[in-house]
Amino acid sequence: MNPAHWLVRTARRLPDTPALFTGTRADADYAAFARHAAAIGAGLRARGIAKGDRVALFMGNATAYLGILYGIWWIGAAAVPINGKLHPREAAWIIGNSGARLCFTDAKSDDSLRDHLPTGADTLSIHDAAFETLRATPPIGAPVSLDTSDLAWLFYTSGTTGRPKGVQITCGNIAAMCFSYFVDVDDVRPEDAILYAAPMSHGAGLYNFMHVLRGARHVVPDSGAFDAGEILDLAPRIGPVSMFAAPTMVRRLVDRARATGSTGDGLRTIVYAGGPMYEADILEAVEVMGPRFVQIYGQGECPMGITALPRAAVADRGHPRWRERLNSVGTAQAAVEVAILDADGSPLPPDTEGEIAVRGATVMAGYWQNPEATAKTLRDAWLWTGDMGHMDAEGYVTLKDRSKDVIISGGTNIYPREVEEVLLSHPAVHEAAVVGEPDPEWGETVVAFLTCHEGQTVTEAALDTLCLDRIARFKRPKRYVFVAELPKNNYGKVLKTALREMLGEERRG
Repeated sequence: MNPAHWLVRTARRLPDTPALFTGTRADADYAAFARHAAAIGAGLRARGIAKGDRVALFMGNATAYLGILYGIWWIGAAAVPINGKLHPREAAWIIGNSGARLCFTDAKSDDSLRDHLPTGADTLSIHDAAFETLRATPPIGAPVSLDTSDLAWLFYTSGTTGRPKGVQITCGNIAAMCFSYFVDVDDVRPEDAILYAAPMSHGAGLYNFMHVLRGARHVVPDSGAFDAGEILDLAPRIGPVSMFAAPTMVRRLVDRARATGSTGDGLRTIVYAGGPMYEADILEAVEVMGPRFVQIYGQGECPMGITALPRAAVADRGHPRWRERLNSVGTAQAAVEVAILDADGSPLPPDTEGEIAVRGATVMAGYWQNPEATAKTLRDAWLWTGDMGHMDAEGYVTLKDRSKDVIISGGTNIYPREVEEVLLSHPAVHEAAVVGEPDPEWGETVVAFLTCHEGQTVTEAALDTLCLDRIARFKRPKRYVFVAELPKNNYGKVLKTALREMLGEERRG
């Protein structure tokens, strides 16, 4: 199933329904949205691009992004979305590795990328007259037919350790993700709007499909990015709004709402994922903004589609085990099976820690031209996520940490997230990240990096007391490092590799 067929069907059914918005300004209805996509497809075909080819997008959020995506799929090509915040050299490597012959850009990215483009690749800026000429190409007819196994979305992992890998997401993966969203995450109604504040090259962009299927609106903020104040101001004017947000974005949104007295009017659903959501943060989020939050757990290799914790569970405070459920990532989504496996691949009993694995219709086809990495990650039909956790008897999965982040001190595993949860319960602590530091006696010791709320401080003694009251003594940080901010990647994830490098530089210094 070619996703472009979904746009065609919606445009036939709801041609005059407003579809694309920048802020509160309507850019196109569904008829124009489909017409632009068909024209872009025709223009790409005129450039010699055909079914199975790859076309990249290296640009910030814009309504044109969606027209380009569907234009690519119209002719059966695959989209290669690249985070617009990457360095041009990084983007150029992805273009070269994917074999994309054309990359759509914007004013910010075009000039800087041209100096690094691989041989045979070209750029086309959405701000150039050539792009308007492309959109004015006489549109072609029906989209090319695609099978469920055909490549649609070639997503490159963030690459915090070495080169990023190209995750092959097929048409079938996308369809399964959409249907699971309707079953496990949220419904979408024609009167709804999806707000693209997180990068459209990532999870936020993947949620376009559900809203195209239902004929809902697609809104890009005027800033083109995440700004908590802008979102809280915009949502009441365009609501009901759904959006995807990393936990760090939720934290900033709640901080702004509390500071301004907002309760999040206009925001219907905030789907959060992409990093650890700490108990203290989600408790405050629901307290300030109400039952608007849904948690999902996924990876690039299984996009948005491993587990889900619905809004009722996130907001529930009456169930005997509500706290355990709130600290989980929910239960398996409908299209997949989730298991906790030991090192040999055998399923573990309930409440036993091991590696989280998933198999089913949303799991990737493999890594692009990387059979070695594919064989390491996909084994016996299971996707080994690299995340450690456990599952209770009711099927709720609780993440502990990435396997590479587990601290082994004195032969005992320490999960940083458990320590971070305790530190974040102190009212002065705003953010916390725990890593291991090499130690000749213990193997590793626990180090906590912290930021404090503006105008507040906390002593190491107070944090020690807090930890000793809540967790085993051996898990307590051996030292605390206070910083102005924690290093994060372009998706808002804390870069623990950078924190470990800081410790290494300190030792060498």
